[in-house]
Formats: sequence, structure tokens, C-alpha cells
Amino acid sequence: MSTVMTDEMQQMKTMIKNFVDKEVEPYSQQIEDQDEIPPHLVDEMKELGLFGMSIPEVYGGIGLNTVEKAIVLEQLGRAHNGLVSLISAHTGIGSTGLVKLGSDYLKQKYLPEMAAGNKIASFALSEPGAGSDATNLSTQAEKSGDHWVVNGMKHFITNAPIADVFTVFALTDKEKRAKGGITAFFIEKDFPGLHIGKTDKKMGLRGSYTAQVILEDCMVPEENVIGEVGMGYINALKILGEGRIGLAARAVGSCEKLIELSASYAKERVQFGKPIADNQGIQWMLADMATETEAARTLTMMAAEKVDEGKKVIKEASMAKLYASEVFNKVADKALQIHGGIGYINEYAVERFYRDARITKIYEGTSEVQRLVIARKVLEEN
Repeated sequence: MSTVMTDEMQQMKTMIKNFVDKEVEPYSQQIEDQDEIPPHLVDEMKELGLFGMSIPEVYGGIGLNTVEKAIVLEQLGRAHNGLVSLISAHTGIGSTGLVKLGSDYLKQKYLPEMAAGNKIASFALSEPGAGSDATNLSTQAEKSGDHWVVNGMKHFITNAPIADVFTVFALTDKEKRAKGGITAFFIEKDFPGLHIGKTDKKMGLRGSYTAQVILEDCMVPEENVIGEVGMGYINALKILGEGRIGLAARAVGSCEKLIELSASYAKERVQFGKPIADNQGIQWMLADMATETEAARTLTMMAAEKVDEGKKVIKEASMAKLYASEVFNKVADKALQIHGGIGYINEYAVERFYRDARITKIYEGTSEVQRLVIARKVLEEN
């Protein structure tokens, strides 16, 4: 890696870390208990410009590149994962498609409000029959005059209950399907025919909401197509690639927080007349946690750098997401073991991180799918 942080970026990293540790952390248990992010924290994130981190300055954002965004998301990963899920779904896959592929008209119409956090974004690809196999879409869109009529249902859509705008993928040519027959649409929540299902009850990620997005003869203006008609699947892969880097960065930040909690507890917890940190078994767990976290960070930043260099990162993004999510789960497991019985109590952060870690091996491409992507690229290259 060749990443060298500017003074400005170092200041931003410190600012976000302070925000997480001093402003968010005192409310983590409240978020967990009430399943809601306090509005004042959302307002503070708006003031910090976090909703516009992916959006160019000309549209009111702060225009971070991929490396800079990974640095910010790593710090946010130290926070309650429900909070970082809200912001990363908005700034990642929720915004990236419009920023990179949208028309000037769409950018000018939507990006300023999205950058300010006044319009929350969501990404609607998954369906009951199209999860890991994203090509198996059943949602369809047909042209009718100067509109498209969209019908179908998406599920497990992050931010759906609170979102104002959605990037929605639909079949526009059933014969071509993924090879030129899927199109991306930018749909407002108030467009006729769009409905939100009940909010899902999940194992973790309290304060982050998912739900079905139901489209029944939803009328979408033709100017709300993102990119070229028929190129939606290719565009989805590009958007998800960068989103996976963001997820990896978040996982690294969560690992760092768990290491801090575990080291601190190990030094304080006394058993058999000495701190458990003196025990080799505990030391080896901490050593593995730290080593694997640093390896995950390196993979993540390498992929981020390649994006900023304009290189294709299909393999590298999958490697980062796969490894970082797997490490997050390992680190969470070791952290809970170090904490013992106290770590199993839901008043302690370790228990929360343990539950929140599990989804990272599933969403935005399961670990199994990441391995398939990586293996195919390796076979192509050798």
C-alpha cells in the first residue's frame, strides 16, 4: 500500500473517532434497547457531512475518494453497528450508482438533498428468488409512453422504512436478462405504486431497519433511469464492488473496538490471584485478533487504492469483504470468550458486536459467493 494521509484527512479521522467514542458510545445501549437511533445523533452526522461523504462537493457533499471513505467507515465501525449501517447503506450502494452513472439531471435533482441527509437512500436488488443469484430477478419494468411501469417485490432492503429514494433493479428484457436485460431506476418513495412492507425483526443491527419494497404498477419517469437501459446488472456489480470495500472497512473498525475492550478487560479481570492478561491463552487470542485485523485492513486499503487508481477490483473487493467479515466474526468470538460470562450479558458491547458480526458474512454477497467470484478471477488470470 502507498496510502499517506493528508493532515486534513488525519484531522477528519480523529474527529470521527471522537464523535464515535464521546457522542455515540453513551447512547449505544439506548439504541439497542429502543431499536432507534436518537435523532440528535443523526443531526450530528449531518453536521459532520457524513451523509455526503460519497457525493462530490459540487452537489454539496464532501467528495471523499475510496481510500478516504474507507478510513472514515473504519472509525464508524467502532460505533454501534446499527448506526454505521444506516450511514453506510446511504453513502455506499445507496448513493454510488447515482454519483457514478446518473444523468446530470438526476444528480442535480437528488444529490444535494442526499448529501445533506434530508433524503435517505436505499438500494433494492434482492428478492425472495434473487439473493445470491442476483440475475434471477422477477421484478419487471415495461415502457409506457414517457414512463416505465415497474412491478415486483424486493426484500431485506436496508433503510427501506426510512428511505426517500431507492435504486431499484428490474427486468426490461426477459430474454436477455443479465446480458443486457436488467435496468436500474431511481425511484422516490412517493411515486404512485411504491409501498413499504413491515419492518423486519432481526437478530442484530438494532436501529437499522430493513423491509420489503413492493412495486405495483409503479410509475417511474423515463429520465429516472440510471445509466443505460439494459446495463443494470453490470452497473449493480460495480456498485456492489465498492460497497464491499466499505463493509470491509466497517468490520475492521469493529475488530479494533473489540480488541480494545478485550485487552482492557483482560488487564482488569483477576482470577487465581492475577490478571487474566498474564495467561498465555488470553495473550495468544489477543495476538491472533490483532494480526488478523491488521491483515484485513491491508486487504481493504489495497482494494480501495485500486479503485482510486481506476483499476478493476472485482477480485480485490471480494477478497476484502470475505476476509474482513470472517475476521470480524472470529474476533467477536474470541472477545466474548475473553470476557467469559459477562460477555454474554446484553448490557455489554461484546454481546452486541457478536450478534451484529454474523450478518456481515451474508449481506452484499455471502462468503460463499465471494469465494466463487475470487476463484473465477484466479482461473481467468492463470
